[in-house]
Amino acid sequence: MGTSDGTQASVLRDLIARLAAHDGVHQTAISALYLIRYSVCRSPDFGVIYPGLCIVAQGEKQLLLEDEVFSNCPGQYLVSSAEIPLSACVVGATLPRPHLGLILHFDLSSLRSLIEESQLPTPPSTSAVPRGIYVSRPKPALLDAVLRLVRLLQSPAEIPVLAPMIQREILFRLLLDESSVILHRTAQANSQPQRIGVAIVWLKKHFREAFTIDDLARRVGMSTSSFHQWFRSITGMSPLQYQKQLRLQEARSILRNERQDVGVVSRRVGYESASQFSREYSRLFGNPPVQDISNRIFS
Repeated sequence: MGTSDGTQASVLRDLIARLAAHDGVHQTAISALYLIRYSVCRSPDFGVIYPGLCIVAQGEKQLLLEDEVFSNCPGQYLVSSAEIPLSACVVGATLPRPHLGLILHFDLSSLRSLIEESQLPTPPSTSAVPRGIYVSRPKPALLDAVLRLVRLLQSPAEIPVLAPMIQREILFRLLLDESSVILHRTAQANSQPQRIGVAIVWLKKHFREAFTIDDLARRVGMSTSSFHQWFRSITGMSPLQYQKQLRLQEARSILRNERQDVGVVSRRVGYESASQFSREYSRLFGNPPVQDISNRIFS
């Protein structure tokens, strides 16, 4: 990282440290922007990463997608082009040197008009089927736009006018990067990534229901083999694995927030067999579902 980049990163780090004074993920007055601070290391937590930009200003965050690890550190940024279930952990955080970062969600529907308006060419691809998550190095112009967006939090009256403009600039800066192939392809009408996005929306709404790969492929207008290949490349898992992740994460949320029997919860999220549910739950989270009920009752 050059001197200018290093200065920008230092300013961003200090801004986040000042604006996010306590541990946690903090939604800001800019609805798509979240500031993050953690003073202790965090074991892997499961969730869904949404389309957006992730920047770590201090420390390290590791995203685990099946057997693949994406490391996000200062001097890098991470972009997701789809909603992808995964686990994440904060590494090396301490009270004197906390983990500091931000997440900026963006609307994929705005990509196409931005590309058409600016007449941006699609960068050359190094692979036929790109991953839906990628890590790249930020250029000074991108960091400058991110800094201006975060600084807006100190001038609330300016947010309604300036925040949308800066967010659009940030998306434009991301599209200029040579690593942004998947963003360009996602914006193309009827492209394979765009069709996978349609499938993901359907799965999120219908994850409790049984389905076949053939039916879902037909629903989005793809052959079964192409659909399976593109879905696995973008999300890191098969459609059935994606459904299972959604079911189990929803079940964990229910178990932690409602006092319900394991069998009832398993049926609520679409399982016919409580024993199969318990096996898959334990395999993913490392503990049986009954333990999350116990933690809820005695916490």
